[in-house]
Amino acid sequence: MTTDPAISGHPGNSQQAGRQPAEGRLLFLDDEEDIRIATRQAFDLDGLDLECFDTAEKILAEITPGFSGVIITDIRMPGMDGISLLGRVLEIDPDVPVILVTGHGDIQLAVEAMRSGAYDFIEKPFTTAHLIAVARKALEKRALTLEVRRLRSGARGTDELEAILPGRSEIMRETRKQIRAAAQAGMDLLIVGETGTGKDLTARAIHRFSERAERPFVSINCGAIPADHFESELFGHEVGAFPGALRARYGRLEHARGGTVFLDEVESMPFELQIKFLQVLQDRSISRLGSNETIELDVRFIAASKVDLAKEVAAGRFRQDLLFRLNAMTIRLPELAARPGDIPLLFSGLVVEAANRHHVEPRAVPPALLAGLPSRPWPGNVRELKNVAERFALGLDLFGEGAAALGEITGDTLAEQMARHERKLIASSLAAHGGSLKPVYESLGISRKSLYEKMQRHGLSREDYLDKE
Repeated sequence: MTTDPAISGHPGNSQQAGRQPAEGRLLFLDDEEDIRIATRQAFDLDGLDLECFDTAEKILAEITPGFSGVIITDIRMPGMDGISLLGRVLEIDPDVPVILVTGHGDIQLAVEAMRSGAYDFIEKPFTTAHLIAVARKALEKRALTLEVRRLRSGARGTDELEAILPGRSEIMRETRKQIRAAAQAGMDLLIVGETGTGKDLTARAIHRFSERAERPFVSINCGAIPADHFESELFGHEVGAFPGALRARYGRLEHARGGTVFLDEVESMPFELQIKFLQVLQDRSISRLGSNETIELDVRFIAASKVDLAKEVAAGRFRQDLLFRLNAMTIRLPELAARPGDIPLLFSGLVVEAANRHHVEPRAVPPALLAGLPSRPWPGNVRELKNVAERFALGLDLFGEGAAALGEITGDTLAEQMARHERKLIASSLAAHGGSLKPVYESLGISRKSLYEKMQRHGLSREDYLDKE
């Protein structure tokens, strides 16, 4: 499916003369065309441009760190659903407001999603006036968040790229220098790095700071596409091109025209298709399956690999001529072990991000923990560090080593560890019972008064767990 041509939301499609566009973008996702049309018309009448999409993947192509807008998505979607989209968006930028549209049966799911970072949820049937009001507030919040980032960046003497890929080590400063140069150069390039080093973030940053920033960023995970669907997924097809092709479909490459295509895990591209893709790189044109028509392709290709492609060439799994075309410029991302001095700074920032995402008060990181982190192995690199920071922010066991080991690392006393465990038990029970207190104190075997006292001591509020009817 493709974005509705009549409601694509590109500048100039619906703006009346003299109308002042709202600051920031509004992206709306729903798989029902009638709903997309009606919702966009309502926003248009209120002076807001709504960009409509029918798949989550197309929304993700628009999201980069610092995205200046808001996402509104239905929860129930074929393929990637709204909850999965929320998680992917917050991985890119944890402060992007995501508004969930839900049926009555999904309210509890939406409440849980809000605890994971969703901005708000709206239950069907809803009035467009209510949705517009919530969207406007979300736009204001996003604008304020980005302004605060800008001011903090200026106060620290850093830039946006350092906020996206932080680190004060010499190797990270050199890496950011290469990324800036790559963004300006405009040529195809290859990003090489172990799992969790930030290849996706790097590709998005290069796109963001390039002259193609206002055009689509299309991410394609070559390892996630079945081999027999690969050609159709990239190049698209015409009606009748193969059994089951009941209507024409744009390919991912065609959707990216004018922008950037990110080929993650490029080493997984089927060998028999590599020659065809090499032809695309050379000619900058494609043909849909079942068609002889040539479609010009103005895109930039960024490929990424977690393995040494030269070794893949030697093993006969990757074409040498394709490697030569892709690595006109190569950026090698350092593993976390190569920059141990950055780990305490990274961890502290990730703890704050996790606390904000889960709506909890950020915990102070004990110096003993910060001092011990650089000496640990980090095979998952920054992604693994992020997971540990998330567990720390939630008061969970950091490394699966039990409470005693955690206390040794953090410097917490036994009483502090027990208090943290007690808080987690109460919070989990409140969530399980939708904020209803009676089943909570009965299931925990304590009195109502004792529950109130413990909730007050741990900073827990019943209102945060109430089911919304």
